[in-house]
Amino acid sequence: MATPGGPRQGNFPPNYNPNALANNMENLQINQSNQQHSDNLGGGAYRPPNATPFGQQPPRFSGSRPGPTPPGVFSSGQAPPAGPAQTTFSPSPLSARPTGPPGVPQAAFASRPPPPGALPSSIGGPATSAPSGLGPRPGPFPSSSLTSRPALPPHHMVTSGPANNGSPAFTPGLTQGGPQLPPAMGSMPRPLVGSQQPPTMLSSGPSSQTLQMRPRFGAPTSAASSAIGQPAPPFSAPPQSMIPPPGSLPFSAPPQSMIPPPGSLPFSAPPQSMIPPPGSLPFSAPQGMLQSSGSPYGMQTWPPQPQQVAPSPPVSGHMQQPQMYGMPPVPPLLQNQMALNQTAQSKIDPNQIPRLTSSSAVILHETRQGNQANPPPPATSDYIVKDTGNCSPRYMRCTINQIPCTVDLLSTSAMQLALLVQPLALPHPSEEAIQVVDFGENGPVRCSRCKGYVNPFMKFIDQGRRFICNFCGFTDETPRDYHCNLGPDGRRRDADERPELCRGTVDFVASKEYMVRDPMPAVFFFLIDVSLNAIQTGATAAACSAINQVIVDLPEGPRTMVGIATFDSTIHFYNLKRALQQPLMLIVPDVQDVYTPLHSDVVVPLSECRQHLEILLDSIPTMFQNNRTADSAFGAAIKAAFLAMKSTGGKLLVFQSVLPSIGMGSLATREAEGRTNVSAGEKEAHKLFQPADKSLKTMAIEFAEYQVSVDLFVTTQTYVDITSLSVVPRTTGGQVYYYYPFSALSDPAKLYNDLRWNITRPQGFEAVMRVRCSQGIQIQEYSGNFCKRIPTDVDLPAIDCDKAIMVTLKHDDKLQEGSECAFQCALLYTTVYGQRRIRISTLSLPCTSILSNLFRSADLDAQFSCILKQAANEISSAPLTQVRDQATNVCVNILYSYRKFCATVSSAGQLILPEALKLLPLYILALLKSSGLRSDGRIDDRSFWINYVSSLPTPLVIPLVYPRMIAIHDLDEKESDDSIIPTSIPLSGQNVVDEGIYLLENGVECYIYAGDSVQPNILQKLFGISSVAEISNQSVLQQQDNLLSKKVNSIVNEIRRQRCSYLRLRLCRKGDPSGAAFFSYMVEDKIGIVPTYVEYLIHIHRQIQNKIP
Repeated sequence: MATPGGPRQGNFPPNYNPNALANNMENLQINQSNQQHSDNLGGGAYRPPNATPFGQQPPRFSGSRPGPTPPGVFSSGQAPPAGPAQTTFSPSPLSARPTGPPGVPQAAFASRPPPPGALPSSIGGPATSAPSGLGPRPGPFPSSSLTSRPALPPHHMVTSGPANNGSPAFTPGLTQGGPQLPPAMGSMPRPLVGSQQPPTMLSSGPSSQTLQMRPRFGAPTSAASSAIGQPAPPFSAPPQSMIPPPGSLPFSAPPQSMIPPPGSLPFSAPPQSMIPPPGSLPFSAPQGMLQSSGSPYGMQTWPPQPQQVAPSPPVSGHMQQPQMYGMPPVPPLLQNQMALNQTAQSKIDPNQIPRLTSSSAVILHETRQGNQANPPPPATSDYIVKDTGNCSPRYMRCTINQIPCTVDLLSTSAMQLALLVQPLALPHPSEEAIQVVDFGENGPVRCSRCKGYVNPFMKFIDQGRRFICNFCGFTDETPRDYHCNLGPDGRRRDADERPELCRGTVDFVASKEYMVRDPMPAVFFFLIDVSLNAIQTGATAAACSAINQVIVDLPEGPRTMVGIATFDSTIHFYNLKRALQQPLMLIVPDVQDVYTPLHSDVVVPLSECRQHLEILLDSIPTMFQNNRTADSAFGAAIKAAFLAMKSTGGKLLVFQSVLPSIGMGSLATREAEGRTNVSAGEKEAHKLFQPADKSLKTMAIEFAEYQVSVDLFVTTQTYVDITSLSVVPRTTGGQVYYYYPFSALSDPAKLYNDLRWNITRPQGFEAVMRVRCSQGIQIQEYSGNFCKRIPTDVDLPAIDCDKAIMVTLKHDDKLQEGSECAFQCALLYTTVYGQRRIRISTLSLPCTSILSNLFRSADLDAQFSCILKQAANEISSAPLTQVRDQATNVCVNILYSYRKFCATVSSAGQLILPEALKLLPLYILALLKSSGLRSDGRIDDRSFWINYVSSLPTPLVIPLVYPRMIAIHDLDEKESDDSIIPTSIPLSGQNVVDEGIYLLENGVECYIYAGDSVQPNILQKLFGISSVAEISNQSVLQQQDNLLSKKVNSIVNEIRRQRCSYLRLRLCRKGDPSGAAFFSYMVEDKIGIVPTYVEYLIHIHRQIQNKIP
């Protein structure tokens, strides 16, 4: 029997090259074709000199655990002395992102053979029996830690030449660009973590208008003021002359005076006191921005008024006075709120209102200091995490970083209490690899009552012979072979040497007692639409070309299996058996009661059919080029493919181009969209966002039971009822990719890149997830892309690094002031190489009974993520006007609560914004103007938006509603600095001039807008044209042989890297529908009936005034 926590053999991927990431990141050339060689400015990921470059292997943390590594504990990227080759995460799973051309062989994410064994039956405990036959799996099937392989070509094989953001060259194994994916998700303008600023106060005149309030999502409109008897003293803190030692505050951070010099930290990041010069950061603030400091909550900036002086340093105390910007500094009291005064014209000065700012400096974040939880940096910032007990905020982030002791306190705050969980999120390349621990046959140590896994917050007593569970409080006996004496501090003497006792995130090897069967192989089944519309638009050819090019990226080894089928009004399977001279087509004509023509040879090992598969994919467009069948049997096709995969499970990748019109699951055109094309914002229009056919939902549940995940690639030029089709991917843990209107010129490149990232990103199969909480808190609801058959567990036929799940929480008892509340996410899953892992992420946060502490510790990104996802869920059940009102009321209720119970300013003419949430009104306004909540959107567009945000990770939420806009026409005139991406511009038409060219991106699409009066020489340099009138919907961005063009292509490449997406590129001009689409993102301007940013702040203020007694 293996020793608990004993050695785990071969955790280094075979042929692993630790410098592969560096070599390839230095040669990123997304937009370049394979025709010519040239020096490309867009190749490398350029970073500030003090930031850890993603193109290098940075040093790891040192001194985190004294003494030698104990037996059985090793890093995912560390090779043990001997044993069969096996695999876990490489030190930088980010290297898994596809970055090179498809024709180059890729190194594997991981390639060790799977060990014998099977899967756990549930998170709650060991399985008792194995299923017989091929029936549904009798429960959640936990599996192993994600293993993946870096899809990076050798640096010497990366092609160079003129970049092209258009269609790829459809030659075998070649394309014009591979996806350049980001080292970290999220670089939207957000302030650094490091300083606390005063809350914002906006002044405007009182209003006599009474506005009716609607209840916020799932909560009463306002909280009872009796919940708090007296207003809590705002942010109590010791006087500045009595600075407490580091770690003595609930959210302590090292004093800025104690920041070590650059280069002395294990990860070389610039200290927060070293602000790079304006313009040197991707989102740097304009010169003259005010910056306050002194708190671990972020260095937020906004433009000063003329002759404005910086506020004096904050001084701690029980009472505070707000800072009035545009006025002299206030007396030395703790500044914790911001006021913007009304001008003589009864308008708010736009220069005073809070806006997004950013810095590209890398933040070093320790999750705990001095046995206290540290608040996480903004999700959209660039940060490196040192796991010192709490898990990284990449894996789990709470909306409030101090947990309210009572439900009344939470209700009074009007804020949401929830977790945003992304269990397989990509870490920063500089972060320490997640440790893998093998407890042998007995499995990991767990609480015998609640089944919580051992973690740093379980308390050992009685000289280590017993331990107290930090979730249910039960006292358990320590297993004899896991016993260790306690030190003078009450901790186990080996705590710092065992990852499960000192790290917030750890991977356990699942033992046999959890297994109900052998782990499933990696199965990839491709289903291609060959109906008339798909053939004529080029969608079929694009799909076949993309599949052909990504075959080389599929996991290596005998466990990788593939299958392929095509469909129109019938279904065509292909026998890929090696013995045949060529693939054999097998037609299934019955689309009402489908079947699989063969029980074998339809899904076969990739190693046995690679040649036949390539021949077939080359010939499919030609075979069906004269097809005149317009009908599509989508439902029957996915059912037949499922039957072929039923015995194994796996990924079903479907390419669909038209509305399913025949067979099971057929759909009809919705009256409001396909026939009259009227606005989707009418009364009762929300019913159009409810699936039209329940059979697809029933089918999807069956798919999930057999661990089949569906990804849907919609390549269409017409209405296809995304609402109904998306039910299948959403229930099975899949994803919808939407290409409307599909262009055979520009979209094949994105289709290829999306498909490649889909199959190469870190992911796992047949997973089950459960979140546990300390006593007093319980799970209210899970939200995301999954199938839920029992209340406590989430079934995930597939889970990947880009999927997030929202977990809303509620009180079931009172928490004790001064204690900590713990949350633990357990994910059991199988890797693409058949390994089983249990990914454990634990987060412990302090409890508070002071309302002001909740506002001080609120996480803006997480709060807004919850609001966004809840609004998306409401669209199908309520009119849009009601959804918009509810979103606004959430903001009003939060600000009203802060105003009533925490603010010290009593003037009725001031809108007071808590510092941590001062951008909430801007984000809510941007949400109201998003494609999901606008009244003029297409039904399919809104349906895709709803599906997209359901599993959207927190770092991508803000960019989706408040995109990044930069000027690119004057790049030649700007001084060169360390940042590839220039300073962003506020989203207002006032900042868009006719002489300029602007780039705007939201993580999904990228728009390049050219004004009417752009100089011809600039147009020639960027687009190879002499007049703006020559820009059309079919225009593509190609790299020209000049510095300006190279800089623009470098920016596009870097954005695609950051967003982990190829981004669809559209060229726009004034007077064209494309130009209108660009200006629809100017969220600070009036769009339709939705007001400007200033008007919206006044509207918010008036509603708060109406609530004040």
